[in-house]
Amino acid sequence: MIRQDGSAARGWMALGVAITAVLWGCGGGDAGEAGSAESGMRVADVGFMTPESILMDTAADVYLVSNINGGPTEEDNNGFISRVTPDGTVENLRWIDGAAGLFPLHAPKGMAISGDTLFVADITCIRMFNRTSGEFLSDLCLEGTSFLNDVAIGPEGSIFVTDTGMRAGAAGLEPAGTDAIYRLPRGEGLRGATLARDAELGGPNGIAIGSRGIFVVTFGSGEVLRFTAGGEKSVLLPASNRQYDGIIFLNDGSFMFSAWGDSSIYMVGSTGSVQRVIRNVEAPADIGYDSRRNRVLIPLFNQNAIVIHDLGQAATTTGM
Repeated sequence: MIRQDGSAARGWMALGVAITAVLWGCGGGDAGEAGSAESGMRVADVGFMTPESILMDTAADVYLVSNINGGPTEEDNNGFISRVTPDGTVENLRWIDGAAGLFPLHAPKGMAISGDTLFVADITCIRMFNRTSGEFLSDLCLEGTSFLNDVAIGPEGSIFVTDTGMRAGAAGLEPAGTDAIYRLPRGEGLRGATLARDAELGGPNGIAIGSRGIFVVTFGSGEVLRFTAGGEKSVLLPASNRQYDGIIFLNDGSFMFSAWGDSSIYMVGSTGSVQRVIRNVEAPADIGYDSRRNRVLIPLFNQNAIVIHDLGQAATTTGM
C-alpha cells in the first residue's frame, strides 16, 4: 500500500503550484538549451509499425517495444512486441506476435513487468506473457473499458492500468466517456477495483508509481495528476493543449513526461523547476527509462522509429 502522510501531501500541493508558476510563467519551461531528436540514437527502418511504448526489462537488459500495427482500437490481431538491445540492435522484431494466431494481441500499448510476467494493455484487455520466453499466459478483459493505455506495478504488487476513454468514430477517435484508472490486486482472478473513474478525468494516459504517489498524465486535457492510494486527486500541472502521453520516474525521483502538443520531453525537479530536455520529437508516445544508463527511451508513434537519448549528468541535478 502506498501511504502518504499529511505533511508530504501538503508539500506536493505546494510543489504543484510551484511547477505551474515555472512552466506557464516562463512560456513553456525551457531551462537552458534543450536537446533534439537528432541528438539521440535513432532506430528506424527496421520494421517497427506504430511503436507506442518502450519498457526496459532490467533483468534481461533489453528494451521491449510495443507495436500497434494498425488502428489503436482495431481488433485485427496483428500487434507485436519487439526486443531491442541497448546499442540499438533489433534482437527480435516480432518476439511476441499476434499475427502468429496463437493468442490475441491487437493494438498493444503500455507495458509493465512484475516478477516473470509481462503485462500489456490491449484495447479492453490486459495480456500476460512470460517475461523471458514470450509465452502467452492469460488475459484479463475489463468490462466497461474502451482504450486501456498504460500499465504500472504498485509497491504491493497491484497492477494499475489507465483507460484513456476513446473509441473509434466516423471521424476517427472520439471520447467514449470511460476515462478511468483501475487497480487490480495480484491473486487469483485479478479482480479489480476502480481507483478513479470520471468522464472529466481528461483522458488518463501514462502512469508511473513511486514513493510520492501515483502520477498520471492526461492526453485530452494535458494535465499532470497525482493520486493517493485512496483515489484522492490533486493537480500538479493544470490543463493545457500539450497532450501528454508517457511519464517516468528517474533514479533520483524526478520525473519526465512526453508531450505531443509541442513535440517535447519535459523533466520536473523537486523544487518545481521544469526543463524541456528534448525537442523536435513528433508524437512522442509512452516513454521508457533505462535506469542503468540514465536514458529516456522515446517511441515515435508516427515515424515507425524510436530514439534512445542519454540524459547525462544534467538529469541527475534536479532530484525529486
